[in-house]
Amino acid sequence: MKGKSAVATALDDFWGERAPREKKLITIGGTVLALVVLYWLVLDPALSGRATLRADLPAMQRRLAQMTADASEARLLAARAQGSTPTGNALKEALAASLAQRGLVATQLNVAGPNVQLQLKNAQFGSWLAWLDDVRRQFKVKASQAHVSALKDDGQVDVTATLQPANRK
Repeated sequence: MKGKSAVATALDDFWGERAPREKKLITIGGTVLALVVLYWLVLDPALSGRATLRADLPAMQRRLAQMTADASEARLLAARAQGSTPTGNALKEALAASLAQRGLVATQLNVAGPNVQLQLKNAQFGSWLAWLDDVRRQFKVKASQAHVSALKDDGQVDVTATLQPANRK
């Protein structure tokens, strides 16, 4: 055959020179060797990995049970936290801290019962709206009254607003 490689020719010559008994022994030896290599490369790692997983499974199940319990507790605590809305002075302090965090300065911040009245002078309208949306979600309050006056500078406003806990009528 034309184009046959030197290795293939050498293997054909080697195999042709062997007696049938030698061919049989070489075939059996090669098969056994292939099975041993297959076992070491495929089956043994799979079986030992399976044993390791079987040994680790109880610890994993305990961790899963603990994580499930922790998740349930977190959901319960989150539900409790959503149910509590600050009022009065607690709401005033929370709003003052939130305003300062946003860089807004209240010229007036007063408690009126459970409500808080605030006044902002020369505030940026977009910043005030973003702050109002943030405190609405964070502290569960709503603006029961708001008066916004536009100033000569674009986007600047004076604001007078009364915020109350959202669960109050």
